[in-house]
Amino acid sequence: MRVARIIVAGCLLVTSLGVATQTLAGDVEIVDAKARSSGDSWTFSVTLKHGDTGWDHYADLWQVYTPDGVLLGERVLLHPHENEQPFTRSLSGVQVPDDVTEVVIRARDNVHGVSPQEFRLKLDR
Repeated sequence: MRVARIIVAGCLLVTSLGVATQTLAGDVEIVDAKARSSGDSWTFSVTLKHGDTGWDHYADLWQVYTPDGVLLGERVLLHPHENEQPFTRSLSGVQVPDDVTEVVIRARDNVHGVSPQEFRLKLDR
């Protein structure tokens, strides 16, 4: 009987710690995005917010898609931004077809994967 109580208590502790960790650094939030054309390509600046906790859990990518799901470009984030929240990073040289007037931005962290949030951005053409 005593062994069963110890095992159950241990499982609850692990579960509680796991939930607390995930709650502190949940999905990535796309706070803002901007786009500007330069010649025949575009530069996207995306602002993300995430409770980065270090190398074990951080926002590691954002992507630009057409509304019908074609990947146009992605910015890989190579390190955590624990002390810089929210933060903005840019990606230049993105080729956007002439008939596309809106793009969809998606973001990802290295624990939860792609966030369910999609940020739609109208392009000034």
